[in-house]
Amino acid sequence: MGILDWFTTTPDPDAQTRLAAAAQRQKAILDAVQSGRVAAATRARLEGARAGALPWIATLSPAELLIVKSHGITPIASVSATCWLHYGWSWTNGHSEGWETALQRLREEAKAARANAVLDVKMRTVPLAVESSMDFTLVGTAVKVEGLPPSQYPIVATVPALEFVKLLEADVIPTGIAVGAHYEWMTDWRRNAAGAGAMRNIESKPLTDLWEVVRQRAHSQLRASAAAQGNGVLAHTNFSQMFERENGEGQPKDYLARHIVIATTVDSRRGAPILHHMPMVVDMHAGRTPLVGTSRHHQSYASNDRDGDI
Repeated sequence: MGILDWFTTTPDPDAQTRLAAAAQRQKAILDAVQSGRVAAATRARLEGARAGALPWIATLSPAELLIVKSHGITPIASVSATCWLHYGWSWTNGHSEGWETALQRLREEAKAARANAVLDVKMRTVPLAVESSMDFTLVGTAVKVEGLPPSQYPIVATVPALEFVKLLEADVIPTGIAVGAHYEWMTDWRRNAAGAGAMRNIESKPLTDLWEVVRQRAHSQLRASAAAQGNGVLAHTNFSQMFERENGEGQPKDYLARHIVIATTVDSRRGAPILHHMPMVVDMHAGRTPLVGTSRHHQSYASNDRDGDI
């Protein structure tokens, strides 16, 4: 058969049947996503894994599987969710909306699996340069905690399973994920932001102030997101960028600064209570954690050691 025959030969009946079935599955998935439901095929897979009729799949390592089992935690199935969001007019709101949409879809899959929690949640992005948009993807393992009924609002925790168990042993309960993001433009009307022409080390006060505002507002949004979920957050992702934009000869430059911080929210039952409107923040940036495990677990954003926007 020549290469041109592929474009002129009618597919055999079996191939046509497979194509029609694939198109039907795609339509069912799209209809389910648009209506906020779990697709029928996905629900059947999750229910089959929960009932033992299908093999279960987990993102956990063998050591993690052993320790969670010894602590009364049973893996049910691997769950995932995604949202590709166009920012429109607001990068700040886009990040909150994108992750929240993916989180809600992940919880729906966990509910379909009749799970109490989703552990080891990894936040991922697809590196495609599609302007003013971004993919928000979550992958984790739905689990059942012995002695607790299925939850209508399953816990979603980005901490690995070993750290999840360590937190439970310390009487600290992971409760969810909080996101804080902010971006802001500044026009250098006085043309002194970068300290051009200075013959000594000199602080760029305008850029310092810009960073201060952007980071404070991102953390304020993080606290607001976390306030309803617990009394502390483990802030594992802190990502900052600044861009300089030329506006033509003789025109002042523009600077764009943006910062995002993502955290697992926790509720501590020991010691003095912390006011819920001011959650405690523990920085776990770049995998450095006071718990066990030091490998880089969260890779939803590139580190600041290489150039390029999100």
